[in-house]
Amino acid sequence: MKFTISLLLFLLVVIFLFSSSASPANHRHDDGDPSLSGSIIFHTVGRSNYNFDIYTLPLSNQHSPASNPKELKITDGISVNFNGYFPSPSSSPFSLLSLYQKQTHTLRTQPSSPPSTELVYVTERNGTSTIYYDALFNHDSDPLLTQLRARSALQVSTTTRIQIPLLVAHQVGRLSMKDKPSLVGDSLIYVSTHQPSGVLGESWAAVYSTNLRTRSTRRLTPIGMADFSPSVSPSGYWTAVASYGERRWSGEVQELYTDIYVFLTRDGSQRVKVVEHGGWPCWINDHTIYFHRRSKEDGWWSVYRAILPRVGRVHVESVVVERVTPPGLHVFTPAISPGNKDLIAVATRRADSDYRHIELFDLLTNEFKEVTRPIAPETHHYNPFLSADSTRIGYHKCRGVSEKRNSDYLFLENRRSPIQDISLFRLDAAFPSFSPTGDRIAYTKLPGLHVMDADGSNKREVFKGMAFSTAWDPVRKGVVYTSGGPVFASESTDVDIYSVNVDDENLSYKKLTEGGKNNAFPSISPDGKWIVFRSGRSGHKNLYIMDAVEGERGGIRRLTEGPWTDTMCNWSPTGDWIAFSSDREGPGGRSFELYLIHPNGTGLRKVFQNAEGTRANHPWFSPDGKSIVFTADFAAVSAEPISCPHQFQPYGDIYVANLDGTGIQRMTQSAYEDGTPTWGPRIMRPVDMPQPIDGPGCNFEDCYWLNITSRRSAKATYMVSTKIRCV
Repeated sequence: MKFTISLLLFLLVVIFLFSSSASPANHRHDDGDPSLSGSIIFHTVGRSNYNFDIYTLPLSNQHSPASNPKELKITDGISVNFNGYFPSPSSSPFSLLSLYQKQTHTLRTQPSSPPSTELVYVTERNGTSTIYYDALFNHDSDPLLTQLRARSALQVSTTTRIQIPLLVAHQVGRLSMKDKPSLVGDSLIYVSTHQPSGVLGESWAAVYSTNLRTRSTRRLTPIGMADFSPSVSPSGYWTAVASYGERRWSGEVQELYTDIYVFLTRDGSQRVKVVEHGGWPCWINDHTIYFHRRSKEDGWWSVYRAILPRVGRVHVESVVVERVTPPGLHVFTPAISPGNKDLIAVATRRADSDYRHIELFDLLTNEFKEVTRPIAPETHHYNPFLSADSTRIGYHKCRGVSEKRNSDYLFLENRRSPIQDISLFRLDAAFPSFSPTGDRIAYTKLPGLHVMDADGSNKREVFKGMAFSTAWDPVRKGVVYTSGGPVFASESTDVDIYSVNVDDENLSYKKLTEGGKNNAFPSISPDGKWIVFRSGRSGHKNLYIMDAVEGERGGIRRLTEGPWTDTMCNWSPTGDWIAFSSDREGPGGRSFELYLIHPNGTGLRKVFQNAEGTRANHPWFSPDGKSIVFTADFAAVSAEPISCPHQFQPYGDIYVANLDGTGIQRMTQSAYEDGTPTWGPRIMRPVDMPQPIDGPGCNFEDCYWLNITSRRSAKATYMVSTKIRCV
C-alpha cells in the first residue's frame, strides 16, 4: 500500500536544501530610499485576539457527526493557523522517498506506517504569511522519526509532528499574503499577493502553482485580473475561482460582486466564466460546482449548484444554476468531498445564535446536521473542509488562552518589513504615537488613553472615557494630546481636544477646544507652539490651528475652508508641511486623498493621484520629514470578507511614500484592515511582545452584516417570509 508519506519526505528535502537561504535578512527588500529608518506601528481591528488553530472531528459511517465526538486540535498553537486542506493519498504521484535519499545520502529506511493526519494550511508566524505542511504520527517508535528529529532543519515535536514550510520566500517573490492552499500532484495551488497589480485600486490577489519538485512557480491568473478562493476539481484538471474578471473592485465591504471562472490547472489557459454572481467555489465532480452568494430576492446567504454541460461549449448561458440551501438562515463557504457526493459542509449563522457554526447539509433529505454547536456553542467556527474519504471534517476556531503553551496574546506583534531599516509592528490598540525620543508610546483602547514604554512595559491608563488619536508634545516632556468623544461622528457631535501630562502624579489635563463640534486629530508644531486639528464648527470638517498651551483661548485661525472633509492631519517634524486626508474632489463620496499644505495656508498640493474611488488616510511623517506612512486601499481586497472575522473595512494596508508622491511601497499584506500608523525615530528590536490576559481571549466579532436584526422577528420570518434586514 502506498501512502502520502512520499510527499512528506520530499518536502523535507525542500526545507533541508533551502533552510540556509530562509534567513530573515533574505526576506527583506531594501529597494527603497536608504534614508528610510525607524519603527512603524499600526493597528488591525481584532486581529490580536484571533489565535486560530485548525481542529478536526470524525464523521460516522453515515457521514454525519459521530456520537460523543472528540475534537482534535491538529495545528501547534503557535500564531494564527487557518484555511486548512486535507491532502488525499493520491496528491503526489512522484517518488519523494527516492529523491530524499538521493539528496541526503542518509535515509536508509522507510517509515513503518503513514502519518495519522496530514494537513496543508495557512499560518502567520515569524512575521509573515506562508503555507505549512504538517504530518502527525500516532507513535514515536519509528526509526525514521528518530533520524528526522536529529536534523536541525526540521521541526519535530515530542508528539511526532513533522512541520515543513512549503514556500521559501525567494521562490515566490516578496513578502505577501497567502491563502486557500491545495495539492494537485506535485503542485501546490494557492493565492498569493506577491506580484503588484500595477494599478492603484486593483487587488494583488492571484492564483499560483508552485511545483514542489522543481520549485518553479507559475501564475495562473491573467495579468490585470484578481482571483480569490481557488478550488481544484477532483481530477485536478480544472480550477475554479471567484473573480471580477476584467472588472475592478468597486469598494464593496460585505459580499464581493465576483463571478465564478474555470481554467486549466496546469497553466491557467481555457479560462471561461461559468457563473455570474458567486464566490467560494468547490467541486463535487468535474462538471458540478457548489458556491455561495447572497440572494438578491430575499437577502439570505445560500449555497448554489452550477451544472456544467458535458458536451458543447461551456459559458454562462449553458450552465444550469440551482439554489441548494433554503432561506431562513445564512449558509456559506461550502466544502465537499468526492468520498460522499450527497453531503456538503457549510458555515451557518442562525437566528437563535450569535455565533458562526459548522454544519453538514444532506443533499438528499435537505436537512442540516449540526457539527460544532453541540461541542462549543459560544465560539465562532470558520471555513470547513473535508477529507477525501469524508471520514473527517476540519475547520478553524480561536483556541483561547487556557493552554499553558503560548497562552499569551501579542500586544505588539513583529511583522516582517520589506524595508531593511524599518521595524514593523502590529499593536493591539488604535492611534499609536511615539514620544519625541521614541522611548514611549501613547495609544487608545476605545475607551481610554494609555501610555507604555516602547518595549511594552509600564502600561497605564492616563485618561478615561472615549478617546481617539494621540500626539506627543515635542517640547513639553510627558504631555500627550488626544480627542475626547465618539469616533466616526457628525460635525456637530461633542468631541474636544485635551492635553494630558502623563508624568504628573495627578495626571493633570486641560480641555483646549470649546463648544464641541467634533474637534479631533491634534498634531503639534515642532516648536511646541501650535496645534493643527480638525473641527466641524463651520458645518464642515476643516482644519484649524490654535495655541498649543492655552488652546482656543490663546488664539485660533482657520487653515482650510470648503464644503468637504479635511481630516487626520499631521505636522511635519521640519515644521514646513502639514499632511491631511480630504474628500474635496468628491465631497461625501468614497474617495479620500492625501494633501500637503504649508502652515500659513499656502502651497496646497496633492501628494499623488489616487485611482477613482480609492482612499488614503491617516498620514504620518517620517522622523526626518522626507516621507509619510499612511493607510490605503490601493490593493483593494485580498480575500472574500465572509471568510474572515468582522472587519469594518476588509481592506487597507500600510504604505510609505516620498513627499513628492514617488516611491510608494506597500508595507503590509493581509485580508484585514490595517490602519492608524505612526512612525518613530528608533529601530525597535523585531521581536514579539506578549501580554497575559484574563479570560478566554478570543475577543472578536463575526461579520456584523451577518447579524439578524431581531431573533424573534427572524424566527417568524423564517416561517412566514424570507425577507430580512441585516445590520
